[in-house]
Amino acid sequence: MAATATAAGGSRSPLRNFLDGTNSATGGLVTNGTENSVTKLVVENAVIVFGRRGCCMCHVVKRLLLGHGVNPAVCEVDEEKEEAVLKELARINGGERGGVIQFPAVFVGGKLFGGLDRVMSSHISGALVPILKEAGALWL
Repeated sequence: MAATATAAGGSRSPLRNFLDGTNSATGGLVTNGTENSVTKLVVENAVIVFGRRGCCMCHVVKRLLLGHGVNPAVCEVDEEKEEAVLKELARINGGERGGVIQFPAVFVGGKLFGGLDRVMSSHISGALVPILKEAGALWL
């Protein structure tokens, strides 16, 4: 299995084999190819975290968002799919002008928000909650 999306609470979500082109809930084909899969994940989720499988920084981002009442989709990427996923995330972000994307990569409202450093600094400054509300990830 190349990538697994889990609900932030740790349970498997129907996105489990999304980047492999199958949906564990139905067992059917979701989409062909990594590019369409990644784009679809970013567009369809108010908040999604992309990270390496077992990455501690991805876990910290996930726990911080959970603490705010946001249940982000999490896509854990295996090493063999990492380059393709990063290229697609860069394309979604505007290609070369958008800079280099590194894991964990947090997308909010379909746009690259940043990594752990941006999430933490926004949390500390108090700017994170309004951004999450605007994206529809938080309803308070």
